[in-house]
Amino acid sequence: MGDVDTSSSSGSSLPKYLEHLSGDGKAIGVLTSGGDAQGMNAAVRAVVRMGIYVGAKVYFIYEGYQGMVDGGSNIVEANWESVSSILQVGGTIIGSARCKAFRSREGRLKAACNLVCLGITNLCVIGGDGSLTGANIFRKEWNGLLEELAENGEIDKDAVQKHSYLNVVGMVGSIDNDFCGTDMTIGTDSALHRIIEVVDAIMTTAQSHQRTFVLEVMGRHCGYLALVSALACGADWVFLPESPPEEGWEESMCRKLSENRARKKRLNIIIVAEGAIDTQNKPISSEKIKELVVKQLGFDTRVTILGHVQRGGTPSAFDRILASRMGVEAVLALLEATPETPACVVSLRGNHAVRLPLMECVQMTQDVQKAMDERRFKEAVQLRGRSFEGNLKIYKRLAIKVPDDKIPKSNCNVAVINVGAPAAGMNAAVRSAVRVGIADGHRMFAVYDGFDGFAKGQVKEISWGDVGGWTGQGGSILGTKRTLPGKHLEKIAEQMRSHSINALLIIGGFEAYLGLLELAAAREKHEAFCVPMVMVPATVSNNVPGSDFSIGADTALNTITDTCDRIKQSASGTKRRVFIIETMGGYCGYLANMGGLAAGADAAYIFEEPFDIRDLQSNVEHLTAKMKTTIQRGLILRNESCSVNYTTDFIYQLYSEEGKGVFDCRKNVLGHMQQGGAPSPFDRNFGTKISARAMEWITDKLKGSQGTGKKFVSDDSICVLGINKRALMFQPVADLKKETDFEHRIPKKQWWLKLRPLMKILAKYKASYDVSDSGQRTPAFCPYSR
Repeated sequence: MGDVDTSSSSGSSLPKYLEHLSGDGKAIGVLTSGGDAQGMNAAVRAVVRMGIYVGAKVYFIYEGYQGMVDGGSNIVEANWESVSSILQVGGTIIGSARCKAFRSREGRLKAACNLVCLGITNLCVIGGDGSLTGANIFRKEWNGLLEELAENGEIDKDAVQKHSYLNVVGMVGSIDNDFCGTDMTIGTDSALHRIIEVVDAIMTTAQSHQRTFVLEVMGRHCGYLALVSALACGADWVFLPESPPEEGWEESMCRKLSENRARKKRLNIIIVAEGAIDTQNKPISSEKIKELVVKQLGFDTRVTILGHVQRGGTPSAFDRILASRMGVEAVLALLEATPETPACVVSLRGNHAVRLPLMECVQMTQDVQKAMDERRFKEAVQLRGRSFEGNLKIYKRLAIKVPDDKIPKSNCNVAVINVGAPAAGMNAAVRSAVRVGIADGHRMFAVYDGFDGFAKGQVKEISWGDVGGWTGQGGSILGTKRTLPGKHLEKIAEQMRSHSINALLIIGGFEAYLGLLELAAAREKHEAFCVPMVMVPATVSNNVPGSDFSIGADTALNTITDTCDRIKQSASGTKRRVFIIETMGGYCGYLANMGGLAAGADAAYIFEEPFDIRDLQSNVEHLTAKMKTTIQRGLILRNESCSVNYTTDFIYQLYSEEGKGVFDCRKNVLGHMQQGGAPSPFDRNFGTKISARAMEWITDKLKGSQGTGKKFVSDDSICVLGINKRALMFQPVADLKKETDFEHRIPKKQWWLKLRPLMKILAKYKASYDVSDSGQRTPAFCPYSR
């Protein structure tokens, strides 16, 4: 485990980078306010443990601002074990409440007295824009409040001097993703999980009866949940506060529903945000939509209002990692703050956690509402950010089919193929590619069973309606195999010629990447391969060079996290037990590392960070010490190919022997369950967006060559499309060779390795926590701005 010191002390001998940030003598108060959101507990846990790690005292402030005003037993010092077993719990264990008293100066005076008596001059507030605005007012008034308390004799003059300023750092916990300045707020991904679970369940019953379902989701002022869930399930229609339907929408919607039924579609899904409005700012209710459908079309129609189901349940892996990362960054921001530092909010930009001025972000958020109130809807959509705008554009392209006679034909044929192991989200990517291709005037062809099927001529034209309902399907409907094209180049070239294929989209993992390289090398011999080719990464292993993320990895990560939760639950019933869990990923440790962070593991063994018997021994000692506390269970993750000799069985036997009399061991090999299941909202959304972008690239290439008989032989005509920090990038496959470790089938550089120290720190190991090459601290989990 490299630089890990297994001493269980809580704050001494800090790594060099953190020495100047020592929290000795500092006190941090953490509170959750406003509506609850899944992942808040992960944030609280990270604040407490990182605070203790750097030597600060951390206090729970129960019941939000109300607890701060009431004081007494509402403000309690937390210890390491206070936040054990809360990572997987929804809601907030320290409570949240509306507080009228804090809105008055008198209430804030009481709150200041309660804090200063405990020496708390650092506040970490997890909530929405209202909660964060309240914290900023409190910070500005702080010195005046202390002077007033001194005049009233409630505190002495020394206290005013000693605690003269208050530091405030915010984290946005809101399922609506309605806060400007951050790509994603804590709780949004988990809320999407709840919505998609319901939509998937509804779809089965709706198909049985040929029903129309109107699904109302949360979002009084923000349509993010409605928009992304509509994109993720292929809804027929969506209503958003920021983008009201045009005049005459009633006829347009009914026509669309009728057309879909005429195409033999057995169900219709309409998603409506609770704050949906028309262009005159009048509400559009789910009941109104139902009445319209019944009256105009006579369809059997049902309304489902999700309500607080969206706030409940277990946080997703994305939210746990996001909240953990933000909590650690919030503590560092508090330690680095000076009297001149404005209140900041920890936000997600690309795959980095950044600190932004709190009030600037609040102002931007309020500007969106103002634009909506003034019916400047186009501007409201733009103010929501490019992710929101992009989602809306893609949804419209994929949901509404333009009549064939209005689409200018390109006279080009484009083939789509799945290669490698199946990954959840592949079908969403195929659907998106087919529909964007048809909208661009191409004839779309599906290749069945990978390169093997391509060589055998398993190629068939695929239509708009053929891919309906594919977004929620796991695995690969087209079929996929690991076979590389090298053995069948002649036959594949023949199929390319016979079907007049002008471009190829490959969706798959490392085999797809290798296949693309082989096709590039074969261009000299086979003219049929001199066409634009692009690969979209899709593999649970997340090991494709040129992309931070692959379709399917998020679903696999959630499967691992859910399994670990169940295992931990069984371990808590049987005290002093350590579980060793083997994850997939080949030589790539992404799933083991991120699964360990999301599940609160004690260690994760990966190929990229070599370990030896001394590391295994120190981990056993760490667990032995842990069994003397109230947290009498352990969780160890092991990547399947992390070591030839230190196998899962070896580690299990070693732990069993060394832990004899202190703890017992169990092992679990998760296997192919990590490749199965319905795709997560992240993978549906990512697969849809990245595949649509790939097709736009193909269309641009083909347009430039039309009528010229141009052959595509340059490197930039055969690319991998990947996500890099915040942008989708096309990189020539030839350029990626030098970045690839072909022996181990992984990229030479992997961004997520910088998150290794986080898991160790939160598991009570000493680990150096350094600055990345760009001068930013370690990256956060990837955003939904993909």
